Amino acid sequence: MTLPPRLTLCTAVLLAFAAGSLVTNRLSHLNQVKADSNRVFELRVYHTLPGKAPALEARFRDKTAALLAKHDLNVIGYWVPNDPPASENTFLYIVAHRSLEDAKKNWAALRADPDFAEIVKSEQADKLVERVDSTYMHPTDFSPMK
Repeated sequence: MTLPPRLTLCTAVLLAFAAGSLVTNRLSHLNQVKADSNRVFELRVYHTLPGKAPALEARFRDKTAALLAKHDLNVIGYWVPNDPPASENTFLYIVAHRSLEDAKKNWAALRADPDFAEIVKSEQADKLVERVDSTYMHPTDFSPMK
């Protein structure tokens, strides 16, 4: 039985988030994570232009990941779906923020960074991304990660 592409993507995202939750749960920062009730998570889904997913992965690996860390954008993990068609043009990651206000402040700092502006400028000639979906999430009261 073949699942519809959207259902496949949603399933992949949920499984990836669950796996990330389990890994994070084992980290030594668990007490600090549970102590902060304003914490929010951000799911970012990048939809690339045809054939551009490997270039986007390389950009994150080689440049963007370091810039995110520099601006306190705490990435929990990066994922790509296993199955087509989502695996052909989708790149996902989850960012943990101390609060929604911190998220906005840190994203603004990243956008103001000259190194990030250089990345944006370089992609004007060779566009990689069709669109980005961003969803802010807060943990439920029964979530193992808060």
